[in-house]
Amino acid sequence: MSAFVIDAFEFCRNNGHREGVTPVADMPRLAADCADKSGEIAWSIDGGQTRQGYPMLTLSVSGTVQLVCQRCLTPFGYEIDSSTVLVLGKDDVEADEIEEILDDESIDVIVGSHTCDIRDLLEDEALLALPQAPKHEVCPDTKLLDTVKSEKVSPFAALKNLKSE
Repeated sequence: MSAFVIDAFEFCRNNGHREGVTPVADMPRLAADCADKSGEIAWSIDGGQTRQGYPMLTLSVSGTVQLVCQRCLTPFGYEIDSSTVLVLGKDDVEADEIEEILDDESIDVIVGSHTCDIRDLLEDEALLALPQAPKHEVCPDTKLLDTVKSEKVSPFAALKNLKSE
């Protein structure tokens, strides 16, 4: 069994802790959303229990990934820094019950597994930390964008020629 596959319930019961650094290239879904596969994601996962005694995982991811700015279409470094709490249920029914009892939007309740691959959870957390439309705060070079805007022909320009004088 892989070092990344854990019994999530046992991990929580024993207050487990793991941390590491994973290259973006080793996270295929994340790499597909990035401009390139450079960069690394530092991560940690801690097991524990909620005040009510439910098993709980705390995931943290951080690092810089290369995204494409949707405004100027050039790559830029985006800093990921995210943490989340996942409470575990044994099945869908129990997960729904726990979610209702906790009644906290900041806590996600998922179905736990005795063979949980933490790489999937960590990659999910990194993906959720990405912006929907990545953009520079201020684009460094807008010449290409300005050129495209100035060359853009209005779809109504041809109608001007049809106008009778």
